[in-house]
Amino acid sequence: MTNPSAVPSARSSSAVAPGARAPAALAAFLRGVERRGAVLAELQCGDATTGDAALAAAMRQFRQEAGATVMDDWPRQFWAVLLAQPALKQRTPVAIAVDATDRLGELGSGPRAALLLRLAAGLDEAGAAAVLGVRTQTYRLALQRGLPHHPDGRADPHAWQALREQVHRRIKTLPGGRLDRLATAREAALSGGSTATAAASSIDRSSAIRARPAWLMPLLWTLLALCVLAMALTFLPSSGNPGGAARAVDASGALDEQPPASRYSEEAAAVMHRDFDLLADPQGVAAAVDLPFHAWLAAHSEQLSSVESAQAETGADVAVDDVIETAGGETSDDIE
Repeated sequence: MTNPSAVPSARSSSAVAPGARAPAALAAFLRGVERRGAVLAELQCGDATTGDAALAAAMRQFRQEAGATVMDDWPRQFWAVLLAQPALKQRTPVAIAVDATDRLGELGSGPRAALLLRLAAGLDEAGAAAVLGVRTQTYRLALQRGLPHHPDGRADPHAWQALREQVHRRIKTLPGGRLDRLATAREAALSGGSTATAAASSIDRSSAIRARPAWLMPLLWTLLALCVLAMALTFLPSSGNPGGAARAVDASGALDEQPPASRYSEEAAAVMHRDFDLLADPQGVAAAVDLPFHAWLAAHSEQLSSVESAQAETGADVAVDDVIETAGGETSDDIE
């Protein structure tokens, strides 16, 4: 039969002693809740710096108490320890509400915590109620008070969706510098030392990881200098042309005019001339060029002859009329 008095002693012996190395499971758990805890603390108190300090204190406290409970109870215990931090009891007011998360200050501390346990911590109703130490129905009422509402009292699903998206975006897009500070605080909590000690150990580890051979940097700089030199040589003027004769350049940078090199003989140039046919047989080509005109002329010769005859008769009539007009209008009939 198990001695009841041995149970507390067994639990206390399983707790992590100050300065001892924390179990890997505890380190993994704190790493998993680090981002969510930072955002929940920030939105609960209204200030990121204050929230990160409260999270660091909660990690140190949770490290001492985690060994006395089973791993399944770690989420409830951690969030309860975080919300119990004195820095999260007050909220810094926002001067101008820009985002949906800025309007969380309009809620009371209880409804705001109930809302953030659902959005930031990702707990269900039963888990969030266990963190707050209330019944599920009581937590549901607090959650309903924290939900966005229209002026007429109806729930606003669009505002709720916007608030949810902004909280999740904050969790996923924490700045790199802030993540480094949170990692340093987590290492300090796991090692049981101060934040400065954890920062120094983190720097030593990063220096050891990033250590590089002594010859690597000189080699890289030498290769870079050779690349720059090779690029500069491509812009230098050439000392001569392929023929060996130097090409003079005046002050304006223009080259002296030179006759183009002869590439073809005169016979080849004549053959490749576009008017080679006319150059070879000018008379024959001229006749061939006029052939269509001569054919048209032969086909319309009779018509041209009749036109000329008509023009001749017309000209004769005009001449007779001119004569009559000159004679004063007299005709042979008038004389009779």
